Formats: sequence, C-alpha cells, structure tokens
Amino acid sequence: MTQDRPVLGIFLMVLFCILAPLGDAMAKILGGTIPLVQLVMIRFAIQAIVLIPMAYATKRPMALSSRVMGFAWLRVVLHIIGLAAMFSALQYLPLADAIAIAFVMPFLLLLAGYLWMNEQVGPQRLWACVVGFIGVTLVIQPSFQQVGYAALLPVIVAVAFSGFILTTRYIAQETDPISLQAVNGVMAIAVLIPLWAIASALTDMPVFDVVWPNAIQWSEMAIWGVISTAAHLVMTWSLRYAPSATLAPIQYLEIPIATIFGWLIFGDLPNGLAAIGIAVTIAAGLYIIHREHSMASQSKSQANTDPTARAAE
Repeated sequence: MTQDRPVLGIFLMVLFCILAPLGDAMAKILGGTIPLVQLVMIRFAIQAIVLIPMAYATKRPMALSSRVMGFAWLRVVLHIIGLAAMFSALQYLPLADAIAIAFVMPFLLLLAGYLWMNEQVGPQRLWACVVGFIGVTLVIQPSFQQVGYAALLPVIVAVAFSGFILTTRYIAQETDPISLQAVNGVMAIAVLIPLWAIASALTDMPVFDVVWPNAIQWSEMAIWGVISTAAHLVMTWSLRYAPSATLAPIQYLEIPIATIFGWLIFGDLPNGLAAIGIAVTIAAGLYIIHREHSMASQSKSQANTDPTARAAE
C-alpha cells in the first residue's frame, strides 16, 4: 500500500494540467480531418505502443488481479466515453470553454470521494473548491444559440472522467501506473474495434468513417499520442500519492493553461470577465498547494500528530 504524499501528488497533477490541455489542443486540430472513432482508436493504439515495451523493459507485471480487472474494464469504458465526448466538444467550442465547462468535475469528485470513498474533506479545502468553481463560472461563456446541445458535451466529459478518476484512485494502490495504462490501451482497442465494425455496417454516420492520414498527420498523431499518454500516466501516479479531494482544486489550473494554449494556437483570448475567473482559479489552486505543503511539513516534524488533525484542515 502506497503511503499518501500529498505534495508529490499535487506536483504530478500540475504536470497533468499542462500536458492534458496541450493534448486537447492537438486533438482539436486533428479532429477537423480525422473521424471521431478513428481518432479515439489511434489515441489508445499509440498509448499501447508506447507503454507495452516500457512495461516489459522495466519488468513490470502486466497481469491484473481478478478484482482489479472488473474495475479496469469500467475504467476503460469511462475513458472512451470521456475522450469521445471531449473530442466532439472541441469541434464546436473553443479550447478553454470546453475545458472550463467540464470543470464541474472537481465538485463531483469532491462529493463522490466524501460519500463513497470515505475521504476526509475539511472546510478549508471545501471553500477552496467553492472559490475555484466561482472562478470557473466567470470563465465559462457557453452560447447555446451558437452551438446548441453540443455545449453539454463537456458535462458528459465531467461525469465520465469523475468516474474514471475515482476508479483509478480505487485500484491505483495495487497496480503499477505504466502497466495499468498499457493494459488500458489494449482493452480500449478490444472494445472499439468491434464497436466500429458493427456501427459502420449499420450506419453511414461520418464519425465511423476511416481516412488514411498523410505524413504530417501521422507525425502530429504520434506526438499527440505520446503527450496524451504521458498526461494520463502522471495523473494515475498523482492518485497513488494523494486523495482525489486534495487534487480536485489543483485541476482548476487546466483552465488558465488551456486559455494560454488556445491563444497561442487558435488565437482565442478570454474577455475581461473570463480573465478575472482565471485569476480566481489560479489563486484557489495555489492556496491548496501552499496548504498541503504546510501540512506535509507539520507531519514530518510531529511524528506523533493526532491522525484526526488533518481531517480538520
């Protein structure tokens, strides 16, 4: 059983917050020319291609226990749903807006971690989440008149990835992150290929089409796959070292980072209200980082600290 190390978990989650929006930006570019289901399959195929050799080279066990396997299949299905919904949303919404709308997820994680995983959620972390959510509402600028129900796609992303993260947290203590992600890629392909074959035979929906990428697209997909795989790998690692309730506020940093990438790549800039929201979310995230660092320092200096003291923070 891996002991919680909240500062390390927070650092890994911050790294995830940098890599994930970058991967989403590349998915937005590729999604304009690559059909949805093919794009999702390529994403998981690259993950497997990258991680399986790494797992074998480092002699990591690839087999999952029977108890973990059931949750691994659930995790794969949630991962597929979340990625498909996000890739679809990115074709309708600006990068920062799509990610910002999906940020009802930390609230869902906080509630689920408290109700179903017996994680302690003290008032200071709860208020940090509330402040972060207020910042999110200032950033979100959905226009249903322009995109219709497609604006709800990031909500599906939030629900799917909330379940994905909680499932990961549940099994991460007894599985190696590299092995888990490698198996995840293989399992996802095993789900997607039959789904694609059946659906393409029964319907002519464009999302099930197949196109042959050119050389530039292959290069872009390779880079995108590595970045996305690394993002979810460090996220899995972060959940080994810190509870989801601790990491939830840190994930708000994805929004300002996504805004930067949206501006650099697509020329999208937030208005004044959104800029205020970004500042609020950064402040909430930095507060949690400072708080957890202080708590970790106190824990090291006080070997006989009351185990219930942390819950009161």
